Amino acid sequence: MDRIDVLRIFVRVVETRSFTRAADSLQMPRSTVSSAIQTLEARMGTRLLARTTRSVSPTPNGSIFHTHCLRLIADMDEAERLFLDEASHVTGLVRVDLPGRIGRLIVCPALPEFLERHPDIEVELGMSDRVVNLVENAIDCVLRVGPLEDSSLVVRKLGELTLINVASPAYLARHGMPRSPNDLPEHVAVRYASPSTGRIEDWEWMDGDTPRRVLMRGRVTVNSAEALIACAIAGLGLIQIPAYDVRDQLQAGTLVEVLGAWRSEALPISLLYPHRQHLSRRVRLFSDWLENVLRAWL
Repeated sequence: MDRIDVLRIFVRVVETRSFTRAADSLQMPRSTVSSAIQTLEARMGTRLLARTTRSVSPTPNGSIFHTHCLRLIADMDEAERLFLDEASHVTGLVRVDLPGRIGRLIVCPALPEFLERHPDIEVELGMSDRVVNLVENAIDCVLRVGPLEDSSLVVRKLGELTLINVASPAYLARHGMPRSPNDLPEHVAVRYASPSTGRIEDWEWMDGDTPRRVLMRGRVTVNSAEALIACAIAGLGLIQIPAYDVRDQLQAGTLVEVLGAWRSEALPISLLYPHRQHLSRRVRLFSDWLENVLRAWL
């Protein structure tokens, strides 16, 4: 194992805070990772990592060394790319986390084209509506919808998702068509609870440039987009949903847009990376491809 490989192992241990997670993400035995760190610490003449029974964290010297490692690895990767064609000889695994329905409706159907273009790249997709920790789970990039709070990550803004208000024809036949937000007290909604916090989301709309919101009445609360759409089709209430999520239902007539002049503010959609100086070529290639795939839906 050459020195640059040892540095890569050290960086991954720091990022994942775990010898086991680092070994899994690098696809090597845990004993190899542990031995590499011991060799590195002996060579440097200092303790680089503080170990506990639950986690691993860099020592003060380890944090300084980690910064130098990132620069050295980035320089080596750049040197190795000097004489390669832009899209040739790219290999390895890309680990991505996506919101469930974006993954199923948009990304998975388009994925064969990416894999055919890059036959030596493998893709591991995680799909859920819960926020994941990129560093601890050794994920290369994650797609997130909505405002961002974690400033420690590198952000690539892709665009915005349009939100629309919809209901089923059966619901509208029973309750009537709402003509403005003033009619909302006479209606019920299928209420959506955040999978992360459990908080029930308000019904929102833009009044010119001013955002408005109200907590709707409702007898059913769900915590997934699939359940939200299914309940709306069943006539259980109004819902707010990204337009891409119900395109097929709108075309089929099982859902109808309502209050089109009072939509909620569009949601930003962003691609996030761990804080690194440079991305690997395989991650850059996947990110560029993903942005092109999503462009038609944003």
